Amino acid sequence: MLRRIRRLPARFVALLRADAAGVRAGFGALLISSGGDLLAGIALGRLSDTLKQLPALLVLVPAAIGMRGNVMGALGSRLGTSIHAGTFRLSRRRETIVGQNLAAALSLSLSTSLALSFLARGMALAFGLTSISLLDFVVISVLGAVFSSFVVMALTVGVAALCANRRWDLDNVAAPIVTAAGDMVTLPSLWIATFFVGYHVLTLSIGTVCAAIGVVSLVLALRSKLPILRRIVLESAPILVIAGTVDVLSGVLLEKRFESFLVFPALLVMLPAFLEDSGSLGAILSARVSTKLHLGTLGETHRPFRSAGDDFMLVFVYAVPVFLLLGVSATVAASVTNQASPGMAKMIAVSMLGGLFATIFASTIGYVGAVLTYRFGLDPDNHSIPIVTSTLDLLGAFSLILAVVLLGLAHAPHVHAAGHLLSGLHALTH
Repeated sequence: MLRRIRRLPARFVALLRADAAGVRAGFGALLISSGGDLLAGIALGRLSDTLKQLPALLVLVPAAIGMRGNVMGALGSRLGTSIHAGTFRLSRRRETIVGQNLAAALSLSLSTSLALSFLARGMALAFGLTSISLLDFVVISVLGAVFSSFVVMALTVGVAALCANRRWDLDNVAAPIVTAAGDMVTLPSLWIATFFVGYHVLTLSIGTVCAAIGVVSLVLALRSKLPILRRIVLESAPILVIAGTVDVLSGVLLEKRFESFLVFPALLVMLPAFLEDSGSLGAILSARVSTKLHLGTLGETHRPFRSAGDDFMLVFVYAVPVFLLLGVSATVAASVTNQASPGMAKMIAVSMLGGLFATIFASTIGYVGAVLTYRFGLDPDNHSIPIVTSTLDLLGAFSLILAVVLLGLAHAPHVHAAGHLLSGLHALTH
């Protein structure tokens, strides 16, 4: 064991030399992701008035954000596999590999957004929350998907083309950038969509069209004669609905604990980026393992972990600067926006310790999710990203709670208020 540990620096140097540009691109993508999600966290705080005016809208927010990252993150993972296999070609023709992938992503984004509106309304009623109408949920969810999907999809294809031209590994870049873009674009899109609710005839008309778009896009994809398009939608839709259900449950808990999350605003600013970084790290490992599975380079079936050793090491190396800078940037962002903080040292400690726990969860789930789906005869590019990101929404929150408790922030001067925050965060994991 000691000998293997001593070999780690040499193995990392060898990995860096083999794909230095790709590793640097991965670092850059994760840092961009953190910065974008800090902006998303600040933006969410600024939308508090809208959330109060439209009761239970917060139930939809985590699911809508997560779904955009799930759909487009999986698209990026599939395009990464296509690049490695040498089949990536940009074309306007729908029957090409890229064209079928884009059509599948659009169909899934629209149809799952319709499903999320029903889930959000149903969960709100089931948990006794005061809620906007189902029609309002449909308009906000589907219009929000329309506004945001094209932007994130264009970015995903652009990043894939850049990586193909520069010979970077898209598996290191796609998940962080795409999910961060999904977070940043989805929140404003949902906010714009709220301007179309509250008008009887107009809202009814738009809601009817939105519902029809969601249903028709799914039916056309499932009945398509294009095999890749049909398979992606058929395999992805069930897992995306499951992931969306998990995120809607998180939204219900957030709605119930909304006031509790206003106690330590600096931690609130950190929370979206922390969860996103955790999911992105798991998605990076999952995407890399998925590519190895497709190419048959993962190694012997009885020693698969060893074959993915470099991938695990890379994820943990990524995690150190990412969570360090997150602690610093969240403190600065909270200070600039006049939000209370427990201090930079404690914020860094929370981010680093929680990041260690979250990285362990993320890498384990990313690897196991990719391998299991492949062994069941499914495409890990379609399943592992949604599995990782939705699961890490819960386990990342748990990691943050554990770090807060272990570092004694639960016993800060504002004990009663901190207890409310911890109970709110604890609720995310149950």
